[in-house]
Amino acid sequence: MIMNISEITKQEVDELKQKIVKRLDVTKKLEDEQVFEIIDECIIEYINNKYISMEQRVILRKQIFNSLRRLDVLQDLVEDDSVTEIMVNGPDNIFVEKEGRLYKSEVSFDSEERLVDIIRRIASNVGRIINESKPIVDARLTDGSRINAVLPPVSLCGPVLTIRKFSKQMYSLDDLVKMGTLTKEAGDFLKKLVDCGYNIFCSGGTGSGKTTFLNALIGCINPVERIIVAEDTSELRISNPNSISLEVKTANGAGIEEITMRTLIKTALRMRPDRIIVGEVRGKEAIDMLQALNTGHSGMSTGHSNSAKDMLSRIETMVILDEMIPIQAIRSQIASAIDIIISMQRFADGSRKITTIAETNGIKNGEIQLNILFEYEQQTSCVEKGACLVKKNDLLHRDKLLIKGYKE
Repeated sequence: MIMNISEITKQEVDELKQKIVKRLDVTKKLEDEQVFEIIDECIIEYINNKYISMEQRVILRKQIFNSLRRLDVLQDLVEDDSVTEIMVNGPDNIFVEKEGRLYKSEVSFDSEERLVDIIRRIASNVGRIINESKPIVDARLTDGSRINAVLPPVSLCGPVLTIRKFSKQMYSLDDLVKMGTLTKEAGDFLKKLVDCGYNIFCSGGTGSGKTTFLNALIGCINPVERIIVAEDTSELRISNPNSISLEVKTANGAGIEEITMRTLIKTALRMRPDRIIVGEVRGKEAIDMLQALNTGHSGMSTGHSNSAKDMLSRIETMVILDEMIPIQAIRSQIASAIDIIISMQRFADGSRKITTIAETNGIKNGEIQLNILFEYEQQTSCVEKGACLVKKNDLLHRDKLLIKGYKE
């Protein structure tokens, strides 16, 4: 009788896993090849009087290995380059994003407990803790993919895991021009601004492409410059040889003290930076970033907002909630610190495009003024070319361009 993988019951697979776990020497750090050898031995013993084809054996072997050393049923999704995001809404409800669209996956976890085990394994790999007393965690996979996990009782539908996969390809600004994210004219303009040290802020909603675009801008920085990067969870990939990456750390029971984004920004200032890159501004660190950019340092960052104007309002709110500073003083700091705001949006077809490039232009009647340099327009001729970013006005503050030797 030929036994298919589908004919192996869950109980039989679990028994096989238990046999393998007993043979694994937990006192030693085994390489993947050693684990595979043990799995192969146990499978051979298990199928002693049964026939399983080589193809079926490979499937069983990989399934068991992924459950022991990887992400179980999620591993194939993580390895699928067409999948950009994985959303686990409890053990039986898994969705994936492909080309900007959501699809329900056919895979599921055996139990809620198994899903929790995977979440805890991911968190522990980067020195973070998630349990009933700390039911929310942000972490990353070994390939840099960002994860967020929430456990009950905070989550009412069981354990929730969201994986935003780390792109294996580093996109340059020229690549993004070819993809229709912006026009060549706008791309060449931004290259000049980056080269001259303009302080740039990328804004947009979740999944709009802010981090990818920030990474592309960083790629335009002169390789001789020293770059200090501060992030909540490491995502940016810097090819510059003289760069330092810093990551926020949460306190845990092992005596590790909390290292906040505010601490990282203050530390970055002491590391002789030519550029300070803050992965995302989302709270109290807003004032530290503004002060850094207002004391002769060049930098870039990202933030969540629907438009350039909304981003300015969000930064105001983040500062005023933590510091007793008059609103006009905050606006003055923002207008002085941030030169350019880039707004991005994810469209219904899954594409990500720049919708606005704006320049801050001082304060008038108590409000920060914006000079719109480029703006997205819905035009048939532009749509056919893949980008609709139309130039509106010239840059007003050209001092940094002139110092660098640019005449136009």
